[in-house]
Amino acid sequence: MFQQVYDPVAQSLGLSSLFAALPLLTMFVMLGGFRLSPQLSGLCSLIVAMGVAIIIYGMPVSVAANSALYGAAFSILPIILIIINAIWIHNMMVKSGYFDILRRSFGVISTDLRVQSIIIAFCFGGLLEALAGAGTPIAIAGVMMVAIGMDPLKAALCALVADTAPVAFGALGVPITTLAAVSGLPYDELGAIIGRQTPILAMFIPLILVWIVDGGRGLRQTWLPALVAGFAYAVTQFVSSSWISVPLTDVLGALAGAAALVAFLQVWKPKETVECAIVNEGENSKIPFNSRSVSIAFLPYVAIIVIFTLSQLGPIAQALSAGVSKFAWPGLAIVNPTGGAIGTSLSLPWLPGTATLLGVAGLFSMPFLKVSGGEAVQTYGATLKQLKWAIPTVLCVLAVAFVMNFSGQTITLGRWLATTGHAFAFLSPAIGWIGVAITGSDNSANALFGALQVAAAHETGLSPSLLAAANSSGGVLGKMISPQSLTIGAAAVGIIGREGDIFRKTLPWSIALTLVLCAIVYLQTTPVLSWMLP
Repeated sequence: MFQQVYDPVAQSLGLSSLFAALPLLTMFVMLGGFRLSPQLSGLCSLIVAMGVAIIIYGMPVSVAANSALYGAAFSILPIILIIINAIWIHNMMVKSGYFDILRRSFGVISTDLRVQSIIIAFCFGGLLEALAGAGTPIAIAGVMMVAIGMDPLKAALCALVADTAPVAFGALGVPITTLAAVSGLPYDELGAIIGRQTPILAMFIPLILVWIVDGGRGLRQTWLPALVAGFAYAVTQFVSSSWISVPLTDVLGALAGAAALVAFLQVWKPKETVECAIVNEGENSKIPFNSRSVSIAFLPYVAIIVIFTLSQLGPIAQALSAGVSKFAWPGLAIVNPTGGAIGTSLSLPWLPGTATLLGVAGLFSMPFLKVSGGEAVQTYGATLKQLKWAIPTVLCVLAVAFVMNFSGQTITLGRWLATTGHAFAFLSPAIGWIGVAITGSDNSANALFGALQVAAAHETGLSPSLLAAANSSGGVLGKMISPQSLTIGAAAVGIIGREGDIFRKTLPWSIALTLVLCAIVYLQTTPVLSWMLP
């Protein structure tokens, strides 16, 4: 039995935090500074995390190694199989020829890459996040933008930056469900407060996307449609989270953003167009471009949306829940400083998991795409080969996350930030940001720090609901720099090994938006913005 200690260095949270931050600093410096490969960066970060756990936190070597194995096992269903199945669907689309039809069809909506980045990454990606989450929108939106002619690096950046505002309400509100469970606060109240924070981000994300695609010119020429989409998404997110449905917030927001943009494009055209390089291609395509072929090209994505929606319905969700295996991880017994047991059970959602549902969508799409069983198996094998470096990277990163979690390093960082008194309101979103940067999941960050936010609120006299909500809202901005997300984005667009380049491009946006959100949350504790809260 290992008992955690949160201040192992001279009983000082500050000094302990310096050591606790070393694994993260190792990861980010090696990726962004030395431009080393993500798998090597992840392995070195894991070695540092285990070294800090063993030497500083007193974790036995066997427990540290077992914690790393737990993290690696945990990553298989929630992350690795999702990446594999999402890319497999894309590869079947390419093999069948229907991806050529799909990319040509986007030219019907708009021939401008800047506008298409909003439609695909922000609106369609937001819908995928609402229903599936777990990296699915990053993978699929990234692939689709490359297919319409966008530079792979820019496509990855757009997919990562766009997957921010929807994350707190992702997978039909699962992160908020977790936050309510660990904090003991009302689910609807948390959702309503988050709905007064993330919509502000949503308004500006499309503007950032057009900047990424075309710099200052893109912002000058397409700020109006970007603002239309962002405003429609934000207003709908705000209204739904408070008065309609917290779980459906992102579904309605994404649909509203897309509908507003498409309607606006009927009466507005840019003075100049950054033409998609492949919009006019296809004359030599083996499949004719017509309404039937376009419908089939969109079918796999429609199938994903329908299957994920059906899986959330009461009777179906109950039936699928029977396909969840949960067992205590052998040889791993950990308690916190007060003697409370730390959960070390591993849950394997064989039936209701995102990876499984993506696989079902792929199988359903096969006959329509005219892909035989043999071709599907061959394509799956090619997909595994394509991701041969992405898979060990994810394994290492999740191993780092759980070594840090189980040893107490993550809690040390959170508690240290909570010592700032009333100023903690400003830092509260940053804790969620750290949590998602480590784990890659807003749901995990809420589970990790939700109770800490409430405890800090009671100590500082701040609103527990506000700080708990800030944890989730701040967490969404850590998604774009999380090593798991970087790996998914790089793998999706075919630039594995350039995760460091992506990290350096996304980090400034992540930090800038986090500081904005920190300021908003702080002002929400003062008369300046307290009127925003329910």
